[in-house]
Amino acid sequence: MKEFILAQNELKELFKELPNQGIILLRGDLASGKTTLVREFSKYLGFKEDVSSPTFALMQKYNYKDKILYHYDFYQATFERILENGLFENFYEEALHLVEWGDDFLKKALEKMGFECLNVRIEFLKDKRKYVIYE
Repeated sequence: MKEFILAQNELKELFKELPNQGIILLRGDLASGKTTLVREFSKYLGFKEDVSSPTFALMQKYNYKDKILYHYDFYQATFERILENGLFENFYEEALHLVEWGDDFLKKALEKMGFECLNVRIEFLKDKRKYVIYE
């Protein structure tokens, strides 16, 4: 487990610790900074497109050179809706999968399918955020 207390302009410290492929579940309260983290991480990795929250679409896919970024927002999604939309199929693709609102149920389902997940918990502090990376 690693902890960071960072302002938005200090996020590179956190990004150095995150993989550029695989599944990362982003956890935190509403407005804790999950989408901001995805947007800044995508810039750090070189993606040129502006990342926005896929709340209603559930998923956005971004391409840059040989990199692929999937950005999911499962805030209002039931497990059944995720399955119905075929979103689990995406996890088989070699890419970076950033999942907002990834909970324990989703983590267990992904692990049963053979995937490993990294978790990042985000907590709002006065003028910074606390980021905790754990498995």
